[in-house]
Amino acid sequence: QVQLVESGGGLVQAGGSLRLSCAASGRTFSTYAMGWFRQAPGKGREFVAAVSWNGANTYYADSVKSRFTISRDNAKNTVYLQMNSLKPEDTTDYYCAGQQDLVSVTSAALWNIWGEGTQDTVSS
Repeated sequence: QVQLVESGGGLVQAGGSLRLSCAASGRTFSTYAMGWFRQAPGKGREFVAAVSWNGANTYYADSVKSRFTISRDNAKNTVYLQMNSLKPEDTTDYYCAGQQDLVSVTSAALWNIWGEGTQDTVSS
């Protein structure tokens, strides 16, 4: 079973950048599609971005397209989310997720494994 640990969250001014990392344990990381979701207090988890098991395909929510970039390094068992041109509305908790047989990128319920989350705050 793969376990996920996020890092890289923090405080940044609007217009700035952050890079989130998600380190995975386990030898089957490369068989998982990986994704990032975010969740504001009192709301459901919102899809942000996803990448296929081999990095060949990427998917983005409209709200982050052209600002965020997802990538992965299977040799390091790590997936990244580069976030540029950050806005105050990007402030929330971000979660890394894995899905072994990619059925849906946007439905949080179909992702099999989750990290504990990391908090990002974008000040105006």
